[in-house]
Amino acid sequence: MRLLLFTGKGGVGKTTLAAATAARIAARGRQTLVVSTDPAHSLADALAVPLGPEPSEVDTALVAAHIDARALVDRSWPSLRTHVARFATGLGLDTLDAEELTVLPGVDELLALTEVARLARTGTWDAVVVDCGPTAETLRLLALPEAVAGYLARVRIIPDLRAAAAVAAELADHLAGLRSLLTSPATAVRLVLTPERLVAAETRRTLAALTLRGIPVDSLIANRVVPRARRWHGPAAAWLRTRRSEQDTVLSEMDGLLPVARVEHRAGEPIGLPALLAVADELYGDTDPLAVRTGHGPLLAITADPPDQVLRIAVPLPPGTAPDLARIDDDLAITVDGVRTLIPVPLALRHHTITDAEADDTGLILRFTPVD
Repeated sequence: MRLLLFTGKGGVGKTTLAAATAARIAARGRQTLVVSTDPAHSLADALAVPLGPEPSEVDTALVAAHIDARALVDRSWPSLRTHVARFATGLGLDTLDAEELTVLPGVDELLALTEVARLARTGTWDAVVVDCGPTAETLRLLALPEAVAGYLARVRIIPDLRAAAAVAAELADHLAGLRSLLTSPATAVRLVLTPERLVAAETRRTLAALTLRGIPVDSLIANRVVPRARRWHGPAAAWLRTRRSEQDTVLSEMDGLLPVARVEHRAGEPIGLPALLAVADELYGDTDPLAVRTGHGPLLAITADPPDQVLRIAVPLPPGTAPDLARIDDDLAITVDGVRTLIPVPLALRHHTITDAEADDTGLILRFTPVD
């Protein structure tokens, strides 16, 4: 099963492209589930069918659902409240403090991701396409399993907290399953943008953040590209040419990160399966939407050149980024735009110290020297 997650800055058209992709996959006879975690409920509008929390048939081989995270919280709250209260009590907190801790940030995102995983298991899908919320919400959703799992792992090994260990172990195992799903080779994020500098800058930051999280991004999709005014004349044609030239400049700068697919701006909104399939034809041409593309994920490459050794970390950094580096035992902590990740230092470099660090088009380059 392939899992494709579409996200991007609000208003760039990610819902339309997720729906178009799902329609194209299903049109080729493969069982497809398209599900939205976006609170805006736009997937139903794009497909021109009513949707609910459980999968419903849209067309042959195409099934869709909309996840309402707040409804999930309301439905799951009694069980969640009990588990969190048990956990808090195990930490030695009194009843009042435990009750206060049951109002947890991130619960919406965790339940939404859990529900995606549950729906993915409900059928024999060839593909599950997820219309995620805007970029900031998606980053919180995708980062949560790793972040929470790190804290729970510490709780499990502290002797004085054994009363909370059972609950921590149960939740940690669940989060490990979600983390495994997100970082699987069968999973890919597709970032949608419009050809504007502010949107492109946010897309670069998102790509770097996802790469640091180990979540693969396999393509960028530029939506609403102005059509070329080839034989037109007059002020309108001049405006179109100028706007398209500006867009081409922005996209040429993005091409160095990943190949950028382009979808032209349409006069009418693509609503309903026929219009969505036309968008998919332009987006994918003769290629398979499920094809595994070469994407970005954390990639370490060591070049041995005694006495110095070089560690390359292939992270697509936005221009002007100054990553923060810190050594924590046998891990290297890298922070980019507020996103932090730990990368194990290769065994061959653990008795070395960092003497120099720089960034280029390929990512970070760290030079190590043996400790005397």
